[in-house]
Amino acid sequence: MSIILKQIFYAITFNSCLFLLLMIGIQNSSNRSRINLLINRTVQLPISFIVGSSFISGSLLGSVIAINFTKKI
Repeated sequence: MSIILKQIFYAITFNSCLFLLLMIGIQNSSNRSRINLLINRTVQLPISFIVGSSFISGSLLGSVIAINFTKKI
């Protein structure tokens, strides 16, 4: 398996595990809020889910962007 595929697989696996832990951790969260998007508002979501999913998506995006896609000769 090439190094790029290993790095992508690792990033997806790690962030999926973080997302699973986030789902388990917010079971008893009672503080809810809405997010104002450009067009309309979302449904009420727990604040911990909003913060956690933002962190996980940033971590996934940052790890994929950091992969060097240039071919080495």
